[in-house]
Amino acid sequence: MIKSQIKNVVFDIGNVVVRWSPQEIIKLTFPELSSCEQLAHSVFGSEIWLDINKGIVTEHETQSRYQREFDFSAQDTERLFYYIKQTQILLYQSTELIQRVKQAGYGVYALTDNVHETVEFLKTTYDFWGLFDGAIVSAELGILKPQPDIYHALMARYGLIAQETVFLDDMPHNVAGAKAVGMEAIQFESVQQGESALKSLGLVL
Repeated sequence: MIKSQIKNVVFDIGNVVVRWSPQEIIKLTFPELSSCEQLAHSVFGSEIWLDINKGIVTEHETQSRYQREFDFSAQDTERLFYYIKQTQILLYQSTELIQRVKQAGYGVYALTDNVHETVEFLKTTYDFWGLFDGAIVSAELGILKPQPDIYHALMARYGLIAQETVFLDDMPHNVAGAKAVGMEAIQFESVQQGESALKSLGLVL
């Protein structure tokens, strides 16, 4: 691939633009726990969580399922979803990176496994969403990364060409999924690292 071919930059949201920390969410929700890792894995690795990310169920329905299947109280699940949203703080300089990419003339897009209610929270809480030229949210389509269809949906909806597009995501399997459909992709670690990796592909920022 010729480096100068890149015309579009696609951003994941969790741990690229805002923080996503399941263990922190569980610790805040259940402060009496001495260890949060196992419960975080169970809650956020469950079919319940996958279903809300696919848009199959609402947040209210998801809370009810957690109450039934995990024996959580109504207050537990209310607190859980409060912290799911409130812990998603902006990563340092993430909005500024999106702005620099956009101001340099590249198309900027979002591709995220995410929940309808959380996306609305992000849109009303922060200004970054309006910077995107377009976005694909898993809950709108009923499919998740790294399924090829979600990357193809992004390209089809916005007329993007894979070889002209680079995707930034913190998860290696999602990076591999993007590469499998012909995109360039970067495993994101920090704004500084991500920007350097974009520049190494020939982007002028």
